[in-house]
Amino acid sequence: MLEKIKNPSQIKSLNCNDLVVLAADVRKRIINVTSKNGGHVAPSLGATDLIIALLKVFDPLEDRIVFDVGHQSYAYKILTERNERFDTLRTYQGISGFNNTSESSYDAFSVGHSSTSISAALGICLANEMNNKKGHCISVIGDGALTGGMAFEALNHAGHLQKKFIVILNDNKMSISKNVGALQHHLSEMLTSKSYNYLKKQIWDSSEILPTKIRRHFLSGAQKLEESMMNILVPNIFFEDLNFKYVGPIDGHDIPRLVRILNKIKNNMEGSILLHVITKKGKGYPFAENQVSKFHGIGPFNLDTGYINPGKNISWSEAFGNKLCQLAENNKKIVAITAAMTDGTGLTNFAKKYPSRFFDVGIAEQHAVTFAGGLAIQGIKPFVAIYSTFIQRALDQVIHDIALQKLPVVFCFDRAGIVGEDGATHHGVFDLSMMQMIPNMTIISPYCKEELEQAMEWAANYSEGPVAIRYPRGVAPDDENYQKLEYGKSQVIHNGENLNIIGIGEGVNIAKELSEIIKSFYKFEPSVYNLSFVKPIDNALILKLIKDKVPVITIEENVLRGGVGEYISMLLNQHNIKVYPFALPDTFIPHGDTNLLKNINNLSPSSIFESIKEKILLNYKTIT
Repeated sequence: MLEKIKNPSQIKSLNCNDLVVLAADVRKRIINVTSKNGGHVAPSLGATDLIIALLKVFDPLEDRIVFDVGHQSYAYKILTERNERFDTLRTYQGISGFNNTSESSYDAFSVGHSSTSISAALGICLANEMNNKKGHCISVIGDGALTGGMAFEALNHAGHLQKKFIVILNDNKMSISKNVGALQHHLSEMLTSKSYNYLKKQIWDSSEILPTKIRRHFLSGAQKLEESMMNILVPNIFFEDLNFKYVGPIDGHDIPRLVRILNKIKNNMEGSILLHVITKKGKGYPFAENQVSKFHGIGPFNLDTGYINPGKNISWSEAFGNKLCQLAENNKKIVAITAAMTDGTGLTNFAKKYPSRFFDVGIAEQHAVTFAGGLAIQGIKPFVAIYSTFIQRALDQVIHDIALQKLPVVFCFDRAGIVGEDGATHHGVFDLSMMQMIPNMTIISPYCKEELEQAMEWAANYSEGPVAIRYPRGVAPDDENYQKLEYGKSQVIHNGENLNIIGIGEGVNIAKELSEIIKSFYKFEPSVYNLSFVKPIDNALILKLIKDKVPVITIEENVLRGGVGEYISMLLNQHNIKVYPFALPDTFIPHGDTNLLKNINNLSPSSIFESIKEKILLNYKTIT
């Protein structure tokens, strides 16, 4: 069936049996590709039936569909003229793992972070009205994303405006008992029926002949009667209080019923509407159904067994989680906070071991930060584990609620630097620039597991203000020769000559390899430094660099602007020391293999070497 679908308009001619077959084909395609490329398997399998029903009822070029996060939209990509390229999912210059307006005109809004879809879809809705354009506007948002405050802000605004606007709540956690389900089935059919909505409008219109005071009492009584019925039958009257007409919950895998309800919403209902759909993450692939967290976002896996090789080496996230458990054992004041990323940040074991000291606040980074501030001001020691890309959402809280008051909160920025296949929305390449500008903030960027552990120990005992520890995605390298971490001090990796190379975090490992390459081609070996503390910077190192009077290279996985290299250049250029900062350019880095992206952006040892040969090494003798 899938081979026959070249564009979404062809779905409209399919009957319900055909749609069910199509859903099975699409799921098979998703599983086959993600088993090789990795990706968000469980969310996309769970939303497949809903997406097919949406494309059956709506025209995605006229009726704009905005997916929240976009990690559940693989079926949408496949069915909107991208099936032939779907094998390139999450590869360099291939299909993105999220919706992207530059990839396809079918994508109404570029997404990747959570809780944005209702705001974006509402804006599109109002713009269409101003531009006299036809079409419906639909937000598809998961129950997890609904924990984000921005989603509620948008719901409140949409309910106030009362435009024809549809929000679909894709709920993959709630279960419906048979009794409640039967009542909901009947109620959903009634609330979306043309006769019910016509009768309701007639009653409202007829009441206009009544005196104002009596009409007010009449309408109030009618609304209370309707709400009383809804309170008995509907599990979530909350949306009605926000002036949304609530429909559901309905089975998100019953395609015929989804099509019927969506058609009724489209043709019979006015104002803001919320359709509550119940889906099962991983639907159609037993391994994903039974291991939802594992298959939420996963690397390549065995198609027949669902097995993914965990690897022998410990990841940065695991190293962080293990060390925090050790620290918490001896310090009862330590608590861990994360924003819906328990597994991703390595806190699963901490949550099991210290449940009363672990807080997953949902997708609510702003709340997480200020909540940590409240704990800290009363003597508790919060470790806030958030992906680097997501701390962007709480920058004001970091500045206003934490740094301004010098509260000793420890921020642990996981996935700092280039993260690979998740792409522009998830690369953690702005945190150094953001944190450096904040007064009272201490920044540590470890390059190995031992340095991370020592940084955490130091931060656990630091009480003079907030600390930000950033570390990348992937394996945490060991360094048995690691020196002792000292506040505000850098470390000498190798004393050499003619060139000083300063690494920041992962940049230290790149610097060490670069030094070896230079040594193999030229008759000298450069000095290599580890800038453990980004802020405060090591003044003794700066003075030494000035005294050496040789070129300086800085290497960091952060944008150049506002980064460490730019700051060191400012300090040294006034002393006529030439600085060559290697960092990321002023552009958004696409998705692709991490090593490939580093090489393309001059952040691999070999690419940096090629870049400096003509600039720095031209006057040095090569080894013949």
